[in-house]
Amino acid sequence: MTTYLVRDTAVLLKRSLRHILRSPDTIITTAITPIAMLLLFVYVFGGAIETGGGRYVNYLLPGILLITIASGVAYTAYRLFTDVSGGIVERFQSMPIARSALLWGHVLTSVVANLISVALVVLVAVAMGFRSGAGALAWLAVLGILVLFTLALTWLAVIPGLTANSADGVSAFSYPLIFLPFISSAFVPTSGMPGPVRWFAQHQPVTSIVNTIRNLYAERPVGDDGWIATAWCLALLLVAYVLAMNTYHRKMA
Repeated sequence: MTTYLVRDTAVLLKRSLRHILRSPDTIITTAITPIAMLLLFVYVFGGAIETGGGRYVNYLLPGILLITIASGVAYTAYRLFTDVSGGIVERFQSMPIARSALLWGHVLTSVVANLISVALVVLVAVAMGFRSGAGALAWLAVLGILVLFTLALTWLAVIPGLTANSADGVSAFSYPLIFLPFISSAFVPTSGMPGPVRWFAQHQPVTSIVNTIRNLYAERPVGDDGWIATAWCLALLLVAYVLAMNTYHRKMA
C-alpha cells in the first residue's frame, strides 16, 4: 500500500508541478506582496522603528518569509478547489490509485512552490542589505522550520480547498494567516505593545517561529523559542492533517 501511495503521489506531484511551470506567474505573484511589504517597511517605516540595533531588514526578514508562505498556501487551496469543482477528483477515484495521493501531490507541490518564493524573497533581502554569518547548520535549521510551517499551513489549506463553494471563499481563509504576523514580534518588538496585545503576541506561534529564525540568522542561542516553535509547527501539522483527511474521506465517500 505504501509503495502504491509513493508511486501515485509522485505521478500527481509531477502533474501539479507541470501546471506551475506552465504558469510561473503564480510563484511570482505569491512573492510580489511580501517583497512589496519588505520594501515598504525597510525604506519607509524602518527608520522610525527601534529594534535594538542592527539592520532593520535583518530583523524584518523572518516575518516576511512566514507571510510569503501564508500567501502561497492560498494557491494550494485554490488548485485543489479547481480539481474538486472541475470533476477531476471523481475521475481519479474511478482509477486504481491511492486515495490520498491527490492530496499529497498538492501538498508537496505547495512545499516546492513556497520554497522557490521564499528563495526569491531572500535574494531581494540580500540586495537590500540583509546579511547573515550563520553557518550551514543554522541555514538547514531555518529550512527545516520553514518546511514544517509550510506543511502545517498547507494541510490546513486543504480543508477550504475541499469544502469551499466559490473561488473567493477558498482564498479568504488565508487572510487571517497573513494578518497574524502583524500581531507578533515580526515587525516590532512586543515589549512596546499594550498589555493584552503584548500577551497575545508573545504567546502566539508566529512570535516563537520568527524569534527562532532571527536568532539562527544572527548566530545567537535560540533558547526556549526553538522547541516552542517546533512544537507549534508539529501540533498544527498533526491537527491539520487529521482534519484534512477526515474532510477528504467525508467529501469523497
